[in-house]
Amino acid sequence: MEKGLFYLLKRFILLTILLSVFFWAGCSGFQDKNSTEQVLTYNLAVDPETLDPALSTGIIEQTVENTLFEGLVRLDPEGKPAPGMAERWEVSADGLKYTFYLREARWSNGEPVTAEDFVYAWRRVLAPETGSSYSYQLHYLKNARQFNEGKIKEAGLVGVKALGGKVLEVELEQPVPYFLSLTAFPTLFPVYRETVEKNKTTWASLPDTLVGNGPFKLAAWEHNSKITLVKNPGYWDRNTVKLEKIVMTMVDNPNTALAMFENGQIDMGGNLPLGELARLVQEGKARIGPELSVDYFMFNLKRKPFDDQKVRKALALAIDRSVIAKEIKKGAAIPALAFVPPGVADTGEADFRKTGGDYLKDNDVESARLLLAEAGYPGGKGFPRMELLTTNNQNVKMVAQAVAEMWRKNLGINVVLREQEWKAYLDSLDKGDFQVAWGGWNGDYSDPMTFLDLWLGASPYNYGKWVDHKYDELISSARNTSDNRQRMADLHLAERVLMEEMPVAPLYFPMRPYLEKSYVKNAVHPNFAFDVEFKWAYIAR
Repeated sequence: MEKGLFYLLKRFILLTILLSVFFWAGCSGFQDKNSTEQVLTYNLAVDPETLDPALSTGIIEQTVENTLFEGLVRLDPEGKPAPGMAERWEVSADGLKYTFYLREARWSNGEPVTAEDFVYAWRRVLAPETGSSYSYQLHYLKNARQFNEGKIKEAGLVGVKALGGKVLEVELEQPVPYFLSLTAFPTLFPVYRETVEKNKTTWASLPDTLVGNGPFKLAAWEHNSKITLVKNPGYWDRNTVKLEKIVMTMVDNPNTALAMFENGQIDMGGNLPLGELARLVQEGKARIGPELSVDYFMFNLKRKPFDDQKVRKALALAIDRSVIAKEIKKGAAIPALAFVPPGVADTGEADFRKTGGDYLKDNDVESARLLLAEAGYPGGKGFPRMELLTTNNQNVKMVAQAVAEMWRKNLGINVVLREQEWKAYLDSLDKGDFQVAWGGWNGDYSDPMTFLDLWLGASPYNYGKWVDHKYDELISSARNTSDNRQRMADLHLAERVLMEEMPVAPLYFPMRPYLEKSYVKNAVHPNFAFDVEFKWAYIAR
């Protein structure tokens, strides 16, 4: 009997020890991925201008917002629309009405996400007093443009309404083939009304008031230093999210960023010195991914002599884009001889760029000199002092310096570079305080429209104030037809007008070089909308 009791006692003690081990393993955050701490440091490079989805305009801001919020759909790793806040949807036969059925999801403060949250957010974007630069992304909704322009005062007439707490009905003016993908774009994210209304100017900058519905939430924002994000325990798909924390640094100098990366202080980031790209790729520290974007120079048509099409075209033709792509971008770019980049679908299986072909001849110095002479500046004589506005990013400056030297050598024009920090640069563009300025555009969705509607006369991104009624009519026609062949034909004609009038001079189609440690897994690098999708990322050392 004593022997039996002793045996049972030993079994009890052993079982207690085993249970304790498993209990403490669980309490200490035991997980797979070799129990590695799931903290990722990403170099954002610069401080976001805002994290308010209605007001943001840049890829820096949208990369952060995509972690904090979620739209009706979320783009999957292949860039296709997948269920987000909407678990399913129906589209009418004519393509004009979408009915979204929302899942049971909660804001980071625990409150339920409702259809009314989307109605409020979309109407807020369109409200004239909001001043959203991206409000045109919602002009596809019935009566949205008229409401945005103040021609209709009643917000209830806009084609978005809640049919109960979990059903959202959207009515469009015309069928939009990319509308579903567009609902994953930050401008169409929902926002939490109570905190927005109580803190209209500061709600999106403080952890206590920035209430989100995405996979992460804001823990801290030290301006011009770092942003700290932590996993959102209330996110509907939280079991998919492996990262516990993302630290986003703001190191603008590429050489400093590289040193921090190689010292283990940064895990990934896109700001790297291009002179080191070949070595870094060879060593497996950097990769080059596709990017649906174009870099260009904008001419301010309110400033002479840039109101002269011959001057603009002469400057565009006198650029050796092959040299920029090979020697400065180190192969991480393709010379841009048109504006819409490759990789955008045309009709059927065709590529828009291949169908449209080239509109420029690279480094056509002879034609450039003839045009400049016809404009009254033979050999550059009499050409006024020219200033080129750029950001203070080293990679942008290198391109600007190279083009300035090409213009001096090929056309006899002397150029002074004016460098500004990101926010000051954006302010100068908004005010029209420039003669010629560098610009870059990353597609918001995979369609030619995301590049061509920039240059509408009323577009907030048409900083040079170019207005061409034929161009506007072609874009309007493309927006208002359900015939995709006619739509693409209109867009090709519009691009031809743009390249003939040359309010912008395309430089190159960038590819996306980025630093990434080998232990960073499943970070998705989409070729449009934002830089990185962190939802599926994790660390595996």
